[in-house]
Amino acid sequence: MKVRRRSFLKLASLFLGATVAPGAREAAAAQKPAGYPDVKGVLVDLTECIGCRKCEWRCNEVNGLPSRPMAHYEDKTVFEQKRRTHAYTFTVVNRFDNPNQPDKPVFVKKQCMHCNEPACASVCFVKAFNKDATGAVVYDPDLCMGCRYCMAACPFNIPAYQYENAFTPEVTKCTFCFERIREEGGRPGCVEICPVEALTFGKRDDLITLAHAKIWSRPGRYVDAVYGEKEVGGTSWLYISPLPFDQVGFRTDLGETPIPEHSRGFLSMVSVVLVTFPLLCMLFRISTHSSDDDGSEEGSEEGATERNPGEERTQ
Repeated sequence: MKVRRRSFLKLASLFLGATVAPGAREAAAAQKPAGYPDVKGVLVDLTECIGCRKCEWRCNEVNGLPSRPMAHYEDKTVFEQKRRTHAYTFTVVNRFDNPNQPDKPVFVKKQCMHCNEPACASVCFVKAFNKDATGAVVYDPDLCMGCRYCMAACPFNIPAYQYENAFTPEVTKCTFCFERIREEGGRPGCVEICPVEALTFGKRDDLITLAHAKIWSRPGRYVDAVYGEKEVGGTSWLYISPLPFDQVGFRTDLGETPIPEHSRGFLSMVSVVLVTFPLLCMLFRISTHSSDDDGSEEGSEEGATERNPGEERTQ
């Protein structure tokens, strides 16, 4: 029994050494969302946005979300409170006071930032989130198990959950209209409808160049920064602003390191442990039962041998 268990433990240790060490490195590499050289992006010029909210209406139309007539989106009272995206609203526009120009507030469109290395994808162990070659972070509801780790991981507080949908709930967020932008000449719905061209769609690298050119040509109009160029490793949505970004609702404490870099070592072990631990438990159970069965059989044979002489005497 002891010899059998020692052999099993030795086998288990060899198995773990062979599986966990190299497997963890491979898993870590595989979990890193791949970057693409020609990802698309959108540059949002906050000095141009007029707060018309046509982007909100068009987003609902394109994504098949509950919508209302255009006249509803002309209601400016919604700017009295700061709004966030939710399960059936993928983009919102908020208003911020401008101390430099009190008569010209700053309107800020908010949606998924579509990170270069998305935190939501890094924590999703069923791969329901992935970075697409277009630059979009796409979601597959058929894979989602509803753990909502993505909601906790997102540094921009974007993913929402359909809590009222009891049977087929989904995590929802801006899709970047990825099916549209995959086609030649396709653009996100919000970009198409913007009446003042505050939104510019194109290759991310080109947009960064354009953003810095705008800042350089009119330094008094913009703060010298492009939000999304480096934050958490960079995002596909980029912003230039007349005010410091912390004054218009953006987090400025995120740093430049991608969120997955902080958790990749731990998360790389999750899939290995989920497979290895149950397997080892099963092997141990089989080994223990096998040993018990051997002992029972031996005891039965010994008992039979001891009884035979007595049986013979009785006869």
